[in-house]
This record gives sequence, structure tokens and C-alpha cells, in this order.
Amino acid sequence: MSRTVAAVHETWPLAQVFRISRGSKTAADVIVVTIGEDGVEGRGEAVPYPRYNQTIESSLAEIAAVHRAVEEGASRHELIALMAPGAARNALDCALWDLESRMTGTPVWQLAGLDAPADLVTAYTLSLDSPEAMGAAAAKNADRALLKIKLDGELVLERLAAVRTGAPGARLVVDANEAWSVELLRAIGQDLAALGVEMIEQPLPAGDDAGLAGIDCPVILCADESCHGSDTVASLADRYGMVNIKLDKTGGLTEALALRDAALAAGREIMVGCMVGTSLAMAPAMLVAQGARVVDLDGPLLMKQDRVPGIAFDGNIMHPAPRDLWG
Repeated sequence: MSRTVAAVHETWPLAQVFRISRGSKTAADVIVVTIGEDGVEGRGEAVPYPRYNQTIESSLAEIAAVHRAVEEGASRHELIALMAPGAARNALDCALWDLESRMTGTPVWQLAGLDAPADLVTAYTLSLDSPEAMGAAAAKNADRALLKIKLDGELVLERLAAVRTGAPGARLVVDANEAWSVELLRAIGQDLAALGVEMIEQPLPAGDDAGLAGIDCPVILCADESCHGSDTVASLADRYGMVNIKLDKTGGLTEALALRDAALAAGREIMVGCMVGTSLAMAPAMLVAQGARVVDLDGPLLMKQDRVPGIAFDGNIMHPAPRDLWG
């Protein structure tokens, strides 16, 4: 077997500044891997994440380290043994799925033994800002069915009250990005429920979330930074009722599907999320997101311009990815 492997860094400007508790960004920096074989090419996109000590440079170096093995025919399952989970493995894994799909003429959902993908309702993310600005952003997007609210540990109720006023009919989920404390969560849990918040994502730091064990919170808690692969599910049972599956954390679609199966078997609810990327990164995640309680794959909606072809959106509704894009 003879393959070619190429990995490039691309920068995609965002429509507006994207702020979370750890900082802000104006562009999405992604890695795109292309794997060619017998005149056919498969692609995968990933987003290195500084929270996990990943950079564009380190991820490209990870890909370079297994370049020869992939050229010589390493499979998706062999990549799991060769590489740590993360953005680099995600890009390679998704490119291998796409390559197999194109070489066999079989959609990835069929290769994976899944049902055909259907439309999904994705959350739309409101960045961290002043209560007034977040209320205005909510009003601008009040027709969206599901809003995800980025927060830190300050003015939590004020910001959420402004959002609720701006978008009285929207479903709300909250992402604290590890910025809260147990004391804050205990103090505001009932207020969050009264505001209609349906889920709180990663309220405490991943390494300091033992305090969630047995906490009486009326809003379901979702593990993001605390949950990476299928081997982490068992340790979350006393803390979280939901897990957020991101392909850049699991290291690809292969392990993301395994994590979904493990989480469902353990009685956890499923959320499928993303880093800020283009439709090429969302397409494989959409397969994992079928049937998920919360879908957060709005990366293309945050872009100044998406790939062509890309995923078609009608407001919050995502249509299945065109095969010219991926899979």
C-alpha cells in the first residue's frame, strides 16, 4: 500500500470576537490533513487547543511523527496505539474515514454501522460579555431554538437574566469553562433552574471537580474538560449526568463513537460539541450527534465565511453534510 499524507495550517476569520472565560479569539486556526491513495483523497480537520497544551506546531509535529506509518497503511485503530488523543489524531482519523468512504463508494455512516444522518438542531453560542451586550446578542438571536451561554464566575445571574429577557422563548444551556466553585454552584443552582437553564457544562476545573459528587443541583451537569475518551466514563458517574463528546478531545470519530457507546451504557446523557472550526470538522461530529440531547456544532455559524461546499443551515437546523465535503 502506498499513500500520501499532507498536513497544512489554515486560518479562518470569525464573524466577531469569540470570548470565553479563558480568553478571546478572532480567527479559527485549524489543521487539515489530506490522505491520498490510488488517486483518491480523504480529508479531516482538527483544532489544536491550548487548554490541552496543543499548538499548531506541536500538532503538525505529531502528524509528522506517524507520517511514515500512515503512508505504509496504518489503520484508524492502529493510530489509537500510535498517538495520544487530541487534534492531530482527530485530523488523521477523520481523513482515513473519508478516504475509505471515497474508495469504496460507501458513506461513512454505513461504514460505521450507523443509521443515515438526519437534520439536527444545534445550539448557537453567545460569547462572554457584559450583561447588556449579552442581552442584546440574545435579542438578536431570539428566534434560535437553543442558545449556549458562555460565562465565567462573575455576574452569572445578571448575565443570564439579561439573556432570558432578550430571548424569552429559547432553550438555554450554560458553559462555565471551569470557572465556577462548588459554593457558587450551590448558591445559584435553583436560580438557574428558574431561568430555564437546562444544562451546566463543566462548572468546576477538571482536576478539582470531586466536590460535585453528590451535589444536589436541579440542573443536569455535563462533563467537558473532565471527559476525553471511553476510559474516563466510569470516573464521572458520581459527578455528571451528561458528557460532552468532542472529536478533538477523543482524537477522532473512531474513539468518539466508542465514548458515546460507553456513556450511554453507563446511563449518561450525550452532548456533542466542537471547537471553533469549519464544516469539515462538523461533518463527522454530526454522525456522533444523532440522538444527542444537546448538539453544539455551530462552528460554521461563527465564521465570516465557511468552506464551499459546506453544511447547510436553516437558522439552528443543520442539514447532513454533502458528500463532496466529507464522508
